Amino acid sequence: MERVPLACPDITEACNLARAFTDLVRNRRGHPLTEWIRQGERCGQRSIRSFGSFLRQDLDAVTAGLILPYSSGVVEGHVCRVKLFKRSMYGRAFFALLRARILARP
Repeated sequence: MERVPLACPDITEACNLARAFTDLVRNRRGHPLTEWIRQGERCGQRSIRSFGSFLRQDLDAVTAGLILPYSSGVVEGHVCRVKLFKRSMYGRAFFALLRARILARP
């Protein structure tokens, strides 16, 4: 098992960065994110580099998502429910019935 890190240092580095990122997300630590992005952009794996660059594009929002206790999960759940209704009723009913069905359910 010890031969893998020696044989594939790029994969080992990518695994270590993935574990570090998982730790940031699970423990909701947003402040070390900038350092993680710097390390990711220096990584040998192209996918990790591009992910780090993608996170840097909206760093404030990503950091806030890790730090703040707010969530849009409830709203997203309602949006998903409405889309489900729309798909299930497509071609079968008019807007008035869709509206009534959405408003009738909590």
